[in-house]
Amino acid sequence: MRALISGGTAPLALALLLLAAPASGQDAAAAPPAAPQIGDKDCLDCHEGSGGDPVEVTPAHLAKSVHADFGCLDCHADITELPHADDLPAVDCGLCHDEVSSVYTRHGLGKVGVSPGVPSCSDCHGTHDIRAVAEKGSPVNPLNLPKTCARCHEDNKFTEAQGIRFKHPVNVYTNSVHGRAALGGIYSAATCNDCHSTDGSAHKILPPGDVNSAINHFNIAKTCGKCHQYIAQDYHEGIHGQLTERGQVESPICTTCHGEHNILPTADPRSPVSANRLAEATCSPCHESAMLNDKYELPTGRLQSFQDSYHGLKSKAGDATVANCASCHGAHRILPAADSTSTIHPANLQHTCGGCHPSITAEIAATPIHQDTTGLHTGVAGIVRVIYLVLITVVIGGMALHWLVDLAHQIRKVMAKRQVRRMDGDEVVQHFVLALSFTVLVISGFSLRFYEAWWSRWLFSWEGGSGFRGDLHRIAGVVLLLASVWHLFFLITRRGRIFLREMWPCAQDLRDFFGMMAYNLGRSQKHPLFGRFSYVEKAEYWALVWGTIVMGATGLLLWFDNLFVNWLPKGFLDVMLVIHYYEAWLAFLAILIWHMYSTVFSPKVYPMNPSWLTGFMPEEQFKAEHPLALAASNAEEAAIIAEREAGERGPAI
Repeated sequence: MRALISGGTAPLALALLLLAAPASGQDAAAAPPAAPQIGDKDCLDCHEGSGGDPVEVTPAHLAKSVHADFGCLDCHADITELPHADDLPAVDCGLCHDEVSSVYTRHGLGKVGVSPGVPSCSDCHGTHDIRAVAEKGSPVNPLNLPKTCARCHEDNKFTEAQGIRFKHPVNVYTNSVHGRAALGGIYSAATCNDCHSTDGSAHKILPPGDVNSAINHFNIAKTCGKCHQYIAQDYHEGIHGQLTERGQVESPICTTCHGEHNILPTADPRSPVSANRLAEATCSPCHESAMLNDKYELPTGRLQSFQDSYHGLKSKAGDATVANCASCHGAHRILPAADSTSTIHPANLQHTCGGCHPSITAEIAATPIHQDTTGLHTGVAGIVRVIYLVLITVVIGGMALHWLVDLAHQIRKVMAKRQVRRMDGDEVVQHFVLALSFTVLVISGFSLRFYEAWWSRWLFSWEGGSGFRGDLHRIAGVVLLLASVWHLFFLITRRGRIFLREMWPCAQDLRDFFGMMAYNLGRSQKHPLFGRFSYVEKAEYWALVWGTIVMGATGLLLWFDNLFVNWLPKGFLDVMLVIHYYEAWLAFLAILIWHMYSTVFSPKVYPMNPSWLTGFMPEEQFKAEHPLALAASNAEEAAIIAEREAGERGPAI
């Protein structure tokens, strides 16, 4: 241009400029006037004191914000005229915070701007009153962050819609050691961001399945190590940390033992790593796993051997000072015995045991600990154990034999006395079938509920024992029902009708009950006189009738539940299960306390009433218990004898 002007063309250029000037002036005169600039006061005219419609904004809100020097249009740049549209585009914080915006692309499994439910900037930081993180009023201040996260993660409808299965993580966290410390004002206590942030960014929260996530299985130790550096170092040096670094997903990590959100102090008895719970709640789930023991060729039965030891028994009794797994193996730097630096290496055992037993010798410290039996396991101790087992068998067996001989003698004495018929042969068999089926039902039924009890394991822990138990229970139930039908047919016979008439409750039974209570309490000197059946026998007989009906009906419903569920609601069968269980307790305890006392353990009867075996009972005992029925019984017995003798002589010719 400079060259053109300096040449002969300068007059031409000047002419062109003069010609262009009027046109430019005309264009300027024709342009529309500029729109008036929208100021913050214009916005406050509507938004201040609005009561929430539209969104209320006050100068006080803005004054406390980190954006106090910003104008409204700095963020709401899309507003060009007033009044503006009701639905405004979302504020794009990335215009200023481009680095954060480039990082915040995901939140858990959700993608920002794509997936529903992903929090926006304002959901966490607020809107017009955004505070600096260090301010206590900021919703993302470490002390307030759990409440901020809880707005979504404690909303059951939201978590269900997002497929989040963990319910109430924030409530759980607030009761943890970290939550309590944070609520106590300790700024350095771990909050949500400290554990869930990836690469130190609170805007990069990834799901645990992501290999880069701070809470991925293989990154947990590193995440916890940000605060617990020395513990993390011990963990990485231990066998568990080594396995984790090799990619073994079964290897325990920090959260495997301590939990996730509900991490409690080790002194808290509810903690899985507390002294009394460590063995059962923390170590045994892995070390008692058949799959893991087979895969890594680890010895089995470690928990049982510990529980049976002195240490285990003391721990189970509540002693928190006695040795547990961590006392010997360490808590985080756990190494195999073959490692020379392991606390259980043979060369280190004396030092390890010496922590509790300062005067222990190397020989005693080398004694095997985890064995199949309890006590010390040296050769001499094993011999002494065998001697005691033989001694116990001989001594206690001899005592039991002596007791049985004496019991047999007492029974013979009872049987040698003059007898009175109490039951005929058919009734004896009925009672035997009833007693046998009832006993089998009690044992096989309660074995299902108390399957971990020693007697249940002893009876049914063998392979196939569980199925056998169920079959046995159902067979015994059928036998009991058949015995009940048998008894119904008995009741329509002549003797059965007499039995039912004498067993029927009456007003005299109530008078006898109060009379017996007065006699036993020393308020009366008169013992009530009973007939063939007292109120005691009547009560247990009708209780048996009731119990058989209830147990039989509920048992059949539960046995054929797949059939009945087509006609009955599920809740009905649940009620039947409850009735069946507690009715079983009622029947068992009634027999144990009421029936067994009156027929065995009462001093007037002991060692037993033999009528359940022979149908007869001593006349002396019968006279004392049933004086009103003695004469009738003698007459009945005489008639039976006469009938038998007549049958033996044959018909008269």
